[in-house]
Amino acid sequence: MKAKVHVTLKPGVLDPQGKAVSHALQSLGFEGVQEVRQGKYIELDLDETDPAKAREAVERMCRELLANTVIENFTVDLEG
Repeated sequence: MKAKVHVTLKPGVLDPQGKAVSHALQSLGFEGVQEVRQGKYIELDLDETDPAKAREAVERMCRELLANTVIENFTVDLEG
């Protein structure tokens, strides 16, 4: 089973990397970009075949290592 994890900053949390990307885009002539928020994308290949157990394991991984849940949200999508 494959897990796809998206980690993003919570609303209201400052995103200096997003600001830098936004500024760079404007410097390159890309107009109309109001805001940029940067996050992480992680793929995990799991031996688990039970979707409920896989989701539980990946969410635990996110809470304990992959995401800083104080300032970040995460979503998990499972395939296979």
